[in-house]
Amino acid sequence: MSRHLIDDVAVGWDELGTDLLDGAPSALVTALTGGEQWPSRTLDNLITPDGSPPVRMTVTDATVGAQDMGWGYVLHERGIEVISLLHEDIGPVVGWATDPRTGFTDRPGAWSSLAPSPVVRPVRGTPPCSAPAASPAKAVAERPATRR
Repeated sequence: MSRHLIDDVAVGWDELGTDLLDGAPSALVTALTGGEQWPSRTLDNLITPDGSPPVRMTVTDATVGAQDMGWGYVLHERGIEVISLLHEDIGPVVGWATDPRTGFTDRPGAWSSLAPSPVVRPVRGTPPCSAPAASPAKAVAERPATRR
């Protein structure tokens, strides 16, 4: 995931596509995408004010305010840390084994570093084939589904 999201892109993403789901069980892919497929698209044809080639943004504590960013995501070995930059400096870690159909709130204040990930509705149906049968997983922030 980190190679696809970070290493293999020059500047950034315009849209993440269903190629992120390559290798996932087909029933899960259909549940998430309605059976549609589209590729991820990188940010292309960017023009900087001074005409220099565009570069990746580096987000640090010193630059985050000027970049008008509301959310931060840090990839960890155990999962993805979701940070509400308007309210916290750190956030809860959502495990990689989390069912991606799980619903979450997008209310920034709910993503406290001291609380578990804020699930807003239970998962319906059966878990994906790749989900472990161990302890219940924490969840990933919901984003509106892209329909083509």
